[in-house]
Amino acid sequence: MVRIIEPSLGECEKKLVLDIIQSQQLTRGKWTALFEKEFGAYLGVKYVYSVCSGTVALFIALKALNAEGKRVIVPAMSFMATIDAVLLANAEPIVVDIDEYFTMDLNSLEYAVKRYKPHVVIPVHLYGQCADMEGIMTLSERYGFYILEDAAQAHGAMYMGKIAGSIGHLSAFSFYASKNLPMGEGGAIATDDPSIAKSIKKWIDFGDHPAFNVRITEFQAAIGLCQLRTLKERNLRRRLNAQYYREALGKDFIHPKERALSTHSYHLYTLRHPERDKIVDSLKNAGVDARIYYPYLLNELRNSKHTPLPNAQRYRSEVFSIPVHSQLSDSQREFVASSLLQAVEDLILFNARS
Repeated sequence: MVRIIEPSLGECEKKLVLDIIQSQQLTRGKWTALFEKEFGAYLGVKYVYSVCSGTVALFIALKALNAEGKRVIVPAMSFMATIDAVLLANAEPIVVDIDEYFTMDLNSLEYAVKRYKPHVVIPVHLYGQCADMEGIMTLSERYGFYILEDAAQAHGAMYMGKIAGSIGHLSAFSFYASKNLPMGEGGAIATDDPSIAKSIKKWIDFGDHPAFNVRITEFQAAIGLCQLRTLKERNLRRRLNAQYYREALGKDFIHPKERALSTHSYHLYTLRHPERDKIVDSLKNAGVDARIYYPYLLNELRNSKHTPLPNAQRYRSEVFSIPVHSQLSDSQREFVASSLLQAVEDLILFNARS
């Protein structure tokens, strides 16, 4: 089976994990501090706070923005954590449509902003593609809302010379095992705003404000540090794999688009095809771990208010993702491509006989 996700772990991770065991400092130690420092430098932001998951990162970010009882706009296609964090923060989610890049649609967003007057907007950089942050920031300045980037799938993605997670008022990351920067479990909140940073800290540090224990361990931080230091090279391999698929598969599929002046980090290579389900079944039978991200829309999942969602409703019945990770060998990606082309050929023959 050619796996959809395969982390790249090596000698750096092994050495640091053994060092931590020998030190007996399992949490709140030097590796967590160093990871936060280096990740902040990588993003180009002043404040980074590591937490136990991407969901918690979004939740604490919303609490830090005093979103309780207020409206928060999210895109229709994302992992469920995006909308769940809004609900857990006791805010009201409003769901808007997506564009051809699978990210928040500007026209749908402006319509919702005028109608619902949100406190926060959460653009999701889905599959590793940055949302149209210039347009979203323009609307933020015009209508006065916070921008919380959901960069859980976009480690190393770029938008107009800036790294995903460094553009809005604050951002949330996930370091789950499947991510471009994995540490098993984990997350982070990043911001350049000192007042927001102070508010975030209140929800993390125990003291005179109710808080949670959301810390990561030294093991997670050390693994994350090793992964951060090789992220650029691994993302480049992902991009080379994506380019191979684009050339090998041709026009039989609708390929993911790259926004102008952006660099896709290809957390997932997500294709579209009107007979998606048959193709996915064929790939799985051939030994390719193809998956559907995501079969649901967030408004249906959580019964939320929403704008018209024509793009999201169409795309969710067409999208599927194939292996694109940095561990993919040349022979494996060739096998994935040939299996896809065979699936299309089989469909054509089946339809001709019907």
